[in-house]
Amino acid sequence: MNMKQTREWYPFIGPFDPCPPIYVKTYVVPPNQFFPYQPMNLPQFSLAEALKRGTLWPALFSPYESKCGKGE
Repeated sequence: MNMKQTREWYPFIGPFDPCPPIYVKTYVVPPNQFFPYQPMNLPQFSLAEALKRGTLWPALFSPYESKCGKGE
């Protein structure tokens, strides 16, 4: 299951806002929101890879991408 995890939101831009407007904001939907129940026989990472990625199942893995470009 490969759903789009990053979504966009278009906030209201008021005529008297004191800050420069941000026309599009993004947010991440966690992958567990796409599963109404835990399906049987999901593929699994190896134990070492699961510890590294923080989940046993590749379908529930969501990598963190830093917006400031400093981290992983």
